[in-house]
Amino acid sequence: MPDFALESAHCGLVAGIDEAGRGPWAGPVVAAAAILDPAAMPDILTAKLNDSKKLSRTMRETLFAVLQNCAVSGVGIASVAEIEQLNILAATMLAMRRAVLALPAMPDLALVDGNRAPDLACAVQTVVKGEARSYSIAAASVVAKVTRDRIMAALAAADPRYGWETNQGYGTAAHRAALDRHGVTPHHRRGFKPIACRLK
Repeated sequence: MPDFALESAHCGLVAGIDEAGRGPWAGPVVAAAAILDPAAMPDILTAKLNDSKKLSRTMRETLFAVLQNCAVSGVGIASVAEIEQLNILAATMLAMRRAVLALPAMPDLALVDGNRAPDLACAVQTVVKGEARSYSIAAASVVAKVTRDRIMAALAAADPRYGWETNQGYGTAAHRAALDRHGVTPHHRRGFKPIACRLK
C-alpha cells in the first residue's frame, strides 16, 4: 500500500505524476499531476487510495470525487495526432509536462511513476511501481484513469460501434471484431501495428 515516505523525504512542494492510456489502440494518452496535504487526508484516501488498476471502477470514481475536494491536481492530454507524430513514449512525456503546467504552482519535486523522466522545470524522481508506493502518484493514477475513461465514454457515445465505454480503446476481442466490421476511425492510433495492418 502507498504512503507518504517518498514525499516526506523531501522539503517543499511534491507532486505525484502518472498516466493512463499508453497501451490502447484508440484515444488519447492522459497524464495527471497531484499534490496532497498529508495533514488533511480524508480517511477514505488513507484506507483505499492505491494504483488505479487495482481499484474497481466504482471505487475509482468515489476517490476521484474526494480528490477533487482535497488535492491540487492538473491534467495533461496528448492527442492521437500527437501520438502518431511523436510516438507513444514522447506523447506520454508531453502529457506529463502539460499536467504539471496545469498545476497552479510549479512543484519543487515531481515523483513520476515508471523509469522514464519527462523534461520538467523542477526536480524529477522516477519511481518504479510508484502507484503502490506513493499516495501522490496513486492520486495522479486515479485522476488520469478516471479522466481518460470519461473521454473514451464520450467518444463511445458519439460512435458506439467499438465499445470504447467498456474497453477504453484497448485491443479486446470485441474491439478487434468491430475494427474488422467497420474499419479504422480518426480516433484509432494508426502507428500501432494492429491498426496499421488494417490500413494496407
